[in-house]
Amino acid sequence: MSSYDAIILAGGAARRLGGADKPGLSVGGRTLLDRVLDACADADATVVVGGRRPTTRPVRWTQEDPPGAGPVAALDAGLRQTTADLVLVLSADLPFLDRPTVQALLTAPGGAHGGADGALLRDRSGHDQPLVASYRTEPLRREIALLATEHGTLSGLPLRALTAELDLAHVTDTAPLASFDCDTWEDLASARARIREHGNVLDQWITAVRSELGIDVDVDVKTLLDVARDAAHGVARPAAPLTTFLVGYAAARAEAAGADPATAVAEASRKAADLALRWAAEAEGGTGGDTGGGTTGGTGGTASGENGPG
Repeated sequence: MSSYDAIILAGGAARRLGGADKPGLSVGGRTLLDRVLDACADADATVVVGGRRPTTRPVRWTQEDPPGAGPVAALDAGLRQTTADLVLVLSADLPFLDRPTVQALLTAPGGAHGGADGALLRDRSGHDQPLVASYRTEPLRREIALLATEHGTLSGLPLRALTAELDLAHVTDTAPLASFDCDTWEDLASARARIREHGNVLDQWITAVRSELGIDVDVDVKTLLDVARDAAHGVARPAAPLTTFLVGYAAARAEAAGADPATAVAEASRKAADLALRWAAEAEGGTGGDTGGGTTGGTGGTASGENGPG
């Protein structure tokens, strides 16, 4: 991954939302701004252009002058707070932006490498998204300075006045919703419904919990669900969440002692699953690993005389 700074534009009048505080609206229990911040968590520095508000991780704050002067002026204000050779530029209303899309932008021709000035995300309808993009800092500063000289101000200038002067590569939107933005109340309602769809809900929930708890760890969903299933079926339903908690705790201790996190989770899950299966085998009348000959249905084998001495 290339070294980069992130600039998130979180201002604007949100006229189609009746002037609501758009970055502060929530999808899946997290604000739109926090969801975008999670997608670029590995940035060297993150600058948010807009009014201050609580966020889940530290950021630098700045504001275009005058406030509401438009996206080019906001981008200029954010750029003045960065030092990296590469900047990621995002709007603050992208509920489904993910880290793979960010990585694709940063490593595309014109991102970390190549002679282009940057890389834009192109959505599935063929539209380029200049606020889901990476730019090389030097040409971006140069063109903003030329626009300021030409127009006497950056206030009110559209982004296309800037991007038209840059040599930009394109990254196809491989994640169907990566460029989905919330401009209206209908968009927000759609995002809140989509996040609960069967194919999305677990991944979205896990991402939300990781962000809320301030942890960054890959979650082996299948393994943990298998452990939960074995505990629920072999022991009791309430054992499922308790067992997965204990697996996580054991894995954390193992990681603290130097173990690989993924390996620690797998090993703790294996041990817990094996125990649940042994527990279930005993309840079903199996030997459960005993070598002393056992009971059937809870009744001693010699009680009926069938297994007694002949």
